[in-house]
Amino acid sequence: MKKVLYVPLDDRPVNLDDVIVQGRSAGIEVITPCISDITNRLDSQKTASCSILESTSSPIFGNMPNIRQFILDHADSVDGFIISADMLAYGGLIGSRRLRSSGSGSYPNYDPSTTNLLDAIRLVKESCPSKPVYVLDTIMRLATTTYVEGVFQNAYDESRSFMKQPRKEVCDFNGILNGYDIKPDGTPYESTTTFNKEHYYEARRHKFKSNYYILDKLARLGYIDFLAIGVDDSSTQGVQANEITFVEGYITACLGGTDGQNPDRVVILPDADGLGHSLMARMANHLLCISAKPRYTVQYFGPHGSTIINPYEYMSVHENISHHVDIVGGQLVSDCPDVEIIAVTDVNQVSSAVSRIESNASNRVPTVVIDFVAGGAANSAVTEALLSSPSTGQILGYSGWNTAGNKIGIAIGMGQARYAYLTTETHSAALDAAVNAHGSLLFKRFLKDYYYKTLTIGEIRQYSRANTLYTNIPYSDANFLLFNSESDYNYVLNVLQDRMQTHTGTLACKNAFQIGQSPASCSIRQICGGTWSYAEYASASTAFENPNYIWHRAFEITVNPEVTLS
Repeated sequence: MKKVLYVPLDDRPVNLDDVIVQGRSAGIEVITPCISDITNRLDSQKTASCSILESTSSPIFGNMPNIRQFILDHADSVDGFIISADMLAYGGLIGSRRLRSSGSGSYPNYDPSTTNLLDAIRLVKESCPSKPVYVLDTIMRLATTTYVEGVFQNAYDESRSFMKQPRKEVCDFNGILNGYDIKPDGTPYESTTTFNKEHYYEARRHKFKSNYYILDKLARLGYIDFLAIGVDDSSTQGVQANEITFVEGYITACLGGTDGQNPDRVVILPDADGLGHSLMARMANHLLCISAKPRYTVQYFGPHGSTIINPYEYMSVHENISHHVDIVGGQLVSDCPDVEIIAVTDVNQVSSAVSRIESNASNRVPTVVIDFVAGGAANSAVTEALLSSPSTGQILGYSGWNTAGNKIGIAIGMGQARYAYLTTETHSAALDAAVNAHGSLLFKRFLKDYYYKTLTIGEIRQYSRANTLYTNIPYSDANFLLFNSESDYNYVLNVLQDRMQTHTGTLACKNAFQIGQSPASCSIRQICGGTWSYAEYASASTAFENPNYIWHRAFEITVNPEVTLS
């Protein structure tokens, strides 16, 4: 079994647990740093006066020196590297956007402690030149992070609105750093009330210097084999726009790109939490010796993706799909696909989408499904229609979770990693282990994206908010441990665990899986030219104590169902 060293964006399941299981579905053992070194948490301390919360503090970030040493210590024993620059240099995604009271120095010697950490990437490539080194980086998002180092929800709301306002167009690097507060007419913006905009700009300057360092001192010089840059929480205008334009220009001028992208070296697009999936898929291609780029087509059931731009993104859905296909090592074509993407963009066309999935199953066309109908969770009508069909159990990737970019990265990453393995592996025991991993991950996507994020989370949020300890905290479910009593936290945790038991049983009985029925639904076990073999879904379980609020907030849960096939 091939081994990949993976430094995740943070320890949330979408970036850690799911990517590990995805690796197993492609026959890859994923090696990660010690969990204590990559743990991220929101504020854990508070001060209050009666029913008014006054401040919060004490978040947790990753241990960057330990992570750097982990990479160097394991370089000889693994077959490839996927490294989050945010975790390596800042201790995670929330660490990379911490507000800063003072600025860093001039590029490229802006912060020796940060560049020393990032240079671990160079050291690895120098010591292991034949091993693939993939890096994921992010452009800092518009908003501050809520409940990290005392930032409240009102600061998040104001900062996102404020940073979405247009800035004066600037092309040069230093001009961008100095132009964050300049309106298109050349005048400065007004003062902010709930957060210190200058501290925000200093954080932005530091992060953008790191973005540039990764491009200029690592990718350009060949120390990174592929770089995926995700623009986190973006918009079609605002403080990120000049940064995006600069990065695209650099890719074109210095990294052999065209129109700001190079599918063989670096891609920039709206996403963050789907990048681990996407790069694991690209790694599977490399380690499994997939020489030709797999051909993808996309079929829209509803408005075409070129007409849709997600509220948290700057690029159309179709462009985003195209560039995610680039990251996973595929190519988007008009016909004769190796894999077809079913993109549901209108709930009224879901029956046609299901018919297409069933036709693909009959005609042996590997399929990935993405639900774009709802915002941050799976749409009820779409999901129930998908689960009504036994053919859904055969799909290679699926997501309905969060932003369009997240959904795309998760689903296509799942699909390509699995496709690469199905078409190359021949050993029976390895095929059995991998199909169990894929079945577990597909089952989880429906359990989490729909049964939790659509059906259960509302109950959790309603109880938490009705029992908040503080009158000035409207969304107490953003940090249960601080804003609810211990007994109320234990109550919502017990509700979560009860509901996931019930929903696991319900989901197992759906036609997509038909566990316990004869015959059960199937997953694809192997593809050998025109000959496909299948495995039947045999069991599904979720340990009662497994579901948990990993960051002590309703938005994100841990849940790891185990599915076996035979």
